[in-house]
Amino acid sequence: MLRAVSFLLLAWTPAAFAQTSAANLIARAKSFELSTPYVPPPGDRLEHSASGFAKIMCSAVFITGLDPEFAAENVGYFTSPYQERAKLGKPVIDRAAKTVRVEVPNGSAVTARFLGSQGCVSLPPSGALRFKPVQVTSSLPDPETQAWPMGDRFPNTALPKEVDRVKLRHAEDAAFDPPESMTTALVITLHGRVIAERYGNGITQRTPLESWSMGKSVTATLMGVLMQQGAYSLTQPAPIPEWQSPGDPRAKIRIADLLNMSSGLRIIAPEDPDYNPSGPYPDHLYLYTGRVNSFQYAATRPLQWPPATIGRYHNTDPVLVNYLVRLAVEKRGQEYLTFPQRALFDKVGIRSMVIETDPYGNLLAQGYDFMAARDWARLGNLYLQDGVWNGQRILPEGYVKFVSTVAPAWKADGRPVYGGFFWINGTGTFPVPKEAYYMAGAGGQTTLIVPSHDLVVVRLGHFKGAAAGGASFRRSLALLMEAVPASR
Repeated sequence: MLRAVSFLLLAWTPAAFAQTSAANLIARAKSFELSTPYVPPPGDRLEHSASGFAKIMCSAVFITGLDPEFAAENVGYFTSPYQERAKLGKPVIDRAAKTVRVEVPNGSAVTARFLGSQGCVSLPPSGALRFKPVQVTSSLPDPETQAWPMGDRFPNTALPKEVDRVKLRHAEDAAFDPPESMTTALVITLHGRVIAERYGNGITQRTPLESWSMGKSVTATLMGVLMQQGAYSLTQPAPIPEWQSPGDPRAKIRIADLLNMSSGLRIIAPEDPDYNPSGPYPDHLYLYTGRVNSFQYAATRPLQWPPATIGRYHNTDPVLVNYLVRLAVEKRGQEYLTFPQRALFDKVGIRSMVIETDPYGNLLAQGYDFMAARDWARLGNLYLQDGVWNGQRILPEGYVKFVSTVAPAWKADGRPVYGGFFWINGTGTFPVPKEAYYMAGAGGQTTLIVPSHDLVVVRLGHFKGAAAGGASFRRSLALLMEAVPASR
């Protein structure tokens, strides 16, 4: 059978993959295979892990504010697997220079540097950045001066009568039990109002926490903002510059195909049904750790299958949507790195988001992102409200339906679990209605949208607790479904 638990989601979506055998997925993909070469990422595998480890530690220390020893043991296994860390030197933290250095046994070393608003970046061997960091400042006032959801002042009124307070409290308790779940934050909103909230030790409502691939849903949102502004449309061919030569078959890839994780581009990812851990270093991870121009790397991959035929969880697709975001913003003569804050986050009350970049200043919003739980709840409520916020349409009509509908290629593969950079509860991963959909990130980061109950549920946690945290979150959700009746 297909590996039910990839290390991307770590026990969060076993039902999503149990419906279709690996053999069937591989056979169907082979029937569409194109005769294009595969060229593996260059460089040393362990050095790539050092790049990931240095960046993870830099972010944990300088963005989240974690103790270095705790971070090395408990966070961010994705781009630097726990077992690989034992082969690397102990991270050297320079708080004055705001750097983290990790040595590799071959004598080389990788340094990650904290850049302020762009978070942490693993530096290339030359040590030189290829962009000038930019300060990102929210235009919003102090959140204590504004009512929720634009601020953090909550109404001093009783919970809605339909809520069973005892079961709600039990649901809240369950998300943090046992301690091995390492849950750092839980925020539950009903009808847009926070009805439950709790944080782990040392974490506050404004602590930016590792969120990983929930950033893919942010990428979808940024593309939706640009579509609402008229820059792009779902069905148009993606105008990637590298694909514009006459006869290039990649020119047929639509923006919708990228959002649906069905571009057909040839890379290797750990979530592939035929993935071989002893094979080449996965391109999926290299797009984080390679210390190269990630947009250019993704754009130069050949097609493995015709677009919109095979669904695969590949980082090329969100990386290229982020590339399109940059192209559209800079075409207008606007500052790219501040675009997410001014065009989206300031619109919906988000102040804590940090999206990191590669050394070329390309936002790695496919997963190098940190945000506080309340802000994830705000983003979830934007989708619950069909892309409208305080009467203003942020996302185009029909866009929420698109991202929350099973992608055709994934449906054809027998896996009704993926939409437009959002996961779908189509096989009952969570004990909530199958129509629910969610943002998901490595280590158990989840923003779950349950339209039938008018609920948004955010659960964040330290990576090491993912397996226990998955079980506790499912118990919590089962209790929540008893505490809050359906409203639609």
